[in-house]
Amino acid sequence: MSRRKKGRKVDGWVILDKPLGMTSTQAVNVVRRLFDAQKAGHGGTLDPLATGILPIALGEATKTVPYVMDGTKTYRFTLKFGEQRTTDDAEGEVIARSDVRPSQAAIEAALPHFIGLIDQVPPQFSAIKVGGERAYDLARDGETVDLAPRQIRIFDFRLAGFINPDEAVFEVKSGKGAYMRSLGRDLALHLGSRGHISALRRLSVGGFTEEKAISLDALKDVISLDAENLISLDAQGALGHIPAAFKHLLPIETALDDIPALALSATEAIRLRSGQPVGLLHRQDRDRFREFTPGGMVCAMSEGKLVALTRYEAGELVPVRVINH
Repeated sequence: MSRRKKGRKVDGWVILDKPLGMTSTQAVNVVRRLFDAQKAGHGGTLDPLATGILPIALGEATKTVPYVMDGTKTYRFTLKFGEQRTTDDAEGEVIARSDVRPSQAAIEAALPHFIGLIDQVPPQFSAIKVGGERAYDLARDGETVDLAPRQIRIFDFRLAGFINPDEAVFEVKSGKGAYMRSLGRDLALHLGSRGHISALRRLSVGGFTEEKAISLDALKDVISLDAENLISLDAQGALGHIPAAFKHLLPIETALDDIPALALSATEAIRLRSGQPVGLLHRQDRDRFREFTPGGMVCAMSEGKLVALTRYEAGELVPVRVINH
């Protein structure tokens, strides 16, 4: 007999405005306990010293996490010139200094060098695995971690202003896998200075924006618990205390707004749920798919709910991930 999963079947997305000082894993665990969900994950790590949008997937929404992580992200960060640090943010130790403070003109002239498809070396203190171990674990043990450059895409990189001669604020629109800490470090070096990120906020992940986000403090208000009770909340019976929290649970398909959707009949939905492809047998079927790209992804919907993520191939919808509501 299989062991019953702990928690309840809760499916959807919570768009958390992650607070300063909390890891992404800690944030996921808090939200999972809050909703008493069987399963949870997140759509892209945020460092403890970063704040902002952390999409948290509950239940069947975890099947759509890869599509969220592939989405475009926007950030705002403060770059402090004069000190390079081991972690490339304010948490690390100073390893180099510079008296150079770039002018606005120099910065704006340098930014185009970092737009487009570029090579970037991730920070030594990152979650990338090296020989089966996390780079940050090796770095904390005093080892020098040599990470290979990765190709990333920066869509937009602009100077938003100066706080003082030592600190400038930037806004970035990037693709998957871009490290803002590395971007700040490399910009400072390009300008003949040294630097590290002293503040970082993620403004959006794909279609998830600040307007859709809720803070942990707001969730605490919803369930009338203080911070200590929230962290140690007993999953058993949690839902009985927080029915209002479910208004902050977004449908699974919210993560897939940029993927074309198609409404299916009940019979077609049953075929997809059983793992079988849906063929386009009639002319009206072909007309429905005229706008879709061969090999492209399609959200198969039935009665307003996501049935499966599918791929359109050779006149058929082929199930890729079936969603079990």
